[in-house]
Amino acid sequence: MTTGPGEPRVLIDKQHPQVYRAQRDLAAAVRQATRDAGLDRLLVELVNIRVSQLNRCAYCLNIHVRDTLAGGESPQRIAVLPAWHDTSLFTDKERAALTLAESLTTLPGDGAQERHYAFARQHLTDDEISALSWVIIAMNAFNRISIVSRHPVSPQAPTDPSRDGGSRPTGEDPK
Repeated sequence: MTTGPGEPRVLIDKQHPQVYRAQRDLAAAVRQATRDAGLDRLLVELVNIRVSQLNRCAYCLNIHVRDTLAGGESPQRIAVLPAWHDTSLFTDKERAALTLAESLTTLPGDGAQERHYAFARQHLTDDEISALSWVIIAMNAFNRISIVSRHPVSPQAPTDPSRDGGSRPTGEDPK
């Protein structure tokens, strides 16, 4: 059976919940690795957002942008994240993490991968590189789960109700 435009997709996380539980267990282990490596939670979330931007995963972007804003990140830095190369708003450590995120997500040719890794090594410890690599690998997997399943993004009420009269529904569709 084929799925045409607008037809529902199989929610693979629901169809095989035991596999999805294993992915969630991996995510918990990755979170622990980032804590053990001493990585700032907002740095990890910036990496999650950048990976999700590259993969065009609306569902994961919705979750991680919301969580990052709630965690205290500035809207300006999130807004310019796709152009992080062209701004001085990010620290050398953040730039190294974002370089690693882009390299492990897009898998450029060997020469570029070596340059990216060498840059990351200048600003990150071995523990940080390893933990961030696992963050990136796990985020890529979650992106693919949501993209394949077409997990929906529900509109949320704007923070400024005067923008649209507050007519949009609130809430996130639970997975």
